[in-house]
Amino acid sequence: MGRRGRRRDDGALPAGQLEAPTEVYRDPEGNELELRGALTLKARAQYADVLGGGHHQDDAWQRATEWLFERLAVSWTISGLELDKQKELLGRYRMATADERRFVRDTLRVHLKEYFPDMQAP
Repeated sequence: MGRRGRRRDDGALPAGQLEAPTEVYRDPEGNELELRGALTLKARAQYADVLGGGHHQDDAWQRATEWLFERLAVSWTISGLELDKQKELLGRYRMATADERRFVRDTLRVHLKEYFPDMQAP
């Protein structure tokens, strides 16, 4: 990876780069899902395409939920185990139980209403 893509060793962002706000949501079992509070305009347009793109409505909602999770999830702590790598997060989401998926879907809806009120929730 080039010099521009790396953070400095002290964890600070390069000069002029802003860090997106995050919000942590907890389920009744104490698991935590941390979501990013920013999306680019291009990402918002891609999401609209996924949500409305020619699929059966249920399939489009499933794809849109996974798309949002992939772009917004910063970390997910389940039973004390914190996942914060993109590949791990998506893999864990794909093997989530029905209750875990419901928690993620409901959390994404709340998060969209708070941070992205102009976007349609799945």
